[in-house]
Amino acid sequence: MPAKSSPAKKAAKAAVKKSAPKKEVAAAKKSAPKKAAKDKYDIKYSDKSKGQPKELVEIWEAIRDMMLPYEKGDMKIQGGSGGQVALINHKPVEIKGKMRDELWFAGALIQKGYVGYYFNPEYATGNGGREIAPELMKCLKGKSCFHIKKADPVLLKQIKESLKLGFEAYRKNGLI
Repeated sequence: MPAKSSPAKKAAKAAVKKSAPKKEVAAAKKSAPKKAAKDKYDIKYSDKSKGQPKELVEIWEAIRDMMLPYEKGDMKIQGGSGGQVALINHKPVEIKGKMRDELWFAGALIQKGYVGYYFNPEYATGNGGREIAPELMKCLKGKSCFHIKKADPVLLKQIKESLKLGFEAYRKNGLI
């Protein structure tokens, strides 16, 4: 979190702004170096993901690709680049007496040191993770967020299976 500026610093900045002619400021902006083009692995969230290992980007891409087959009807992919993706059902539904305009299904986000895999059927179906494989359950942080740190084929297969089971649970409960 940035430190707050003291009143003296604010006054000094204001004095500099007033003393610099507008033409000089505009010329300085034009001559400033432009930002470099984004690299394939340069993720939007520079505070969390910039410079992350290529493996995390590959995990995120694998999860995103697993979510694509479920984009049907009102279920739409949001994001899909820049290190974030979500699969959201845009059909109005009622859950526990409350109307919802949309219902999140799953998402993936590159964080610092891991890929967050968010599996929302846990909230809507409330099965307590009984259908999720034990290796994937070891990555669970909270109720529906999994921290994936390695491109383990077993974990990726279990994520794919969880998406299938979650989609079936949403369909069975009339949520899609």
